[in-house]
Amino acid sequence: MKDSKNDKVSRRDFIRTYTLVTAASGTVLSLNGCNNRITAQRTQGRKGIFSKDCTILFQGDSITDAGRNRGRENNANDSAALGKGYVYIIAAQLLADRSSDGLNIYNRGNSGNKVFQLADRWDKDCFSLKPDVLSILIGVNDIWHTLNGKYDGTVEKYENDYRALLERTKQKLPKIKLVICEPFVLRCGAVNEKWFPEFDRYRASAKKISQEFNTLFVPFQFMFDKACKETSPAYWAADGVHPTMAGASLMAQTWLKTVTNTV
Repeated sequence: MKDSKNDKVSRRDFIRTYTLVTAASGTVLSLNGCNNRITAQRTQGRKGIFSKDCTILFQGDSITDAGRNRGRENNANDSAALGKGYVYIIAAQLLADRSSDGLNIYNRGNSGNKVFQLADRWDKDCFSLKPDVLSILIGVNDIWHTLNGKYDGTVEKYENDYRALLERTKQKLPKIKLVICEPFVLRCGAVNEKWFPEFDRYRASAKKISQEFNTLFVPFQFMFDKACKETSPAYWAADGVHPTMAGASLMAQTWLKTVTNTV
């Protein structure tokens, strides 16, 4: 039986449609393969300094403390125990990005602490947790309490105490990965010209210590200086020391970029 003209048209349309669909499917498969490779590359790039089931500890003063619930401090990944500052935001992002890695994140920041006070509680608040990754932000009270007459501190004392603390830490936990955060202040609130140029020497000491121990270094002061070119200092830290919600978020983003490159 001969094909009618309509049959020929229908068959021709079918062949054209089949060809287009097949080509499109090949493109989709190719794109999916490309996406899979990109995802794999991103995952590898985000590995950073973390391993499966590792323990991450944040240490410091009130900026790190951020109102954490001490009654729950032994619970890893506990929202109340992590406080309301940059540590909470970092932890939330890490736990979302690395949901299958079994991370255990703790905050043991203590309001008002200086370096020697970290050392006083190091057995309980560091060594007992056996952290694989330790992030420290300390220094603002070492100068602030000196300025207000509550502490007889110097840059040299800060640097020597810091060095001794890290040497002790490396001896006890030789495989630990360290993150040193740059102490920072913003020129508003409690921070006036009396802080300078001395405070810049504390910052320089923290960076020097980081270089000596070959740690990652999170440039918080540089970050805030850049941010303050577009928005007032009080927007980021109303009293010049303690970050606002926006300031804490900016700190978290910078920490993640430096340490894990996840943002």
